[in-house]
Amino acid sequence: MTRFAAPLALRPELDATVPQAAMVLAAGLGKRMRPLTATRPKPLVEVAGTTLLDRALDHLAAAGIANAVVNVHYFAEQVEAHVATRTVPSVTVSDERAQLLETGGGVANALPLLDADPFYVVNSDNLWVDGSIDTLHLLAQRWDAATMDALLLVVPLARASGYDGRGDFYMNPVGALRRRVEHRVAPYVFTGVQLLAKRLFDGEAVAPFSLNRVYNKALVSGRLFGVVHGGLWFHVGTPAAVGETEILLAAG
Repeated sequence: MTRFAAPLALRPELDATVPQAAMVLAAGLGKRMRPLTATRPKPLVEVAGTTLLDRALDHLAAAGIANAVVNVHYFAEQVEAHVATRTVPSVTVSDERAQLLETGGGVANALPLLDADPFYVVNSDNLWVDGSIDTLHLLAQRWDAATMDALLLVVPLARASGYDGRGDFYMNPVGALRRRVEHRVAPYVFTGVQLLAKRLFDGEAVAPFSLNRVYNKALVSGRLFGVVHGGLWFHVGTPAAVGETEILLAAG
């Protein structure tokens, strides 16, 4: 398998096979996006005429990923009706109407529907524009099953549009991640785009929990890695952020 011989530079001669399954996290309540989410779920909020959910699914389609799982809870019927109109990728719904399972529990619940290992997970409230290479292909090229359980796409803090935190991770020269130290600033922000190995969820029950739990497992074993996004990234978490993102997209 490919290893990090060249620390942060893409090696274009690699022709990685793209995993054919992805999950788009779309079940959240979208409280910070109110009043836009008073009558619709956050993934169906439009930015520059396209829903956040369609932007994520369009990236999957462009990368040649055949199958996507979308979880539903809040205004579940709206999301189901929306994805039913798509043919590429093929979308399967993971139903969380009975209980919102958070990010980790949502993925654990959907594992039987994800027929690839590793598989992509994408947050529907983050929007990205590819750099010089398709972002999902970049993750596939950097994946090394011998050394990794999770590979997170990160963006430099200075280029994290709409983000108001102190960063999430430090990264060493070979891409290994460690978490931000409390009261300090970290140089990289997690984008919500990632490749995960199914073994990370061994022993995890289908119950509400954050993906941070499995990231911590990977951290302890030295198997949490990152790759830097070379394009644009926007956190679209509030109504104000929708307008700000539209202005930045229009400006290129």
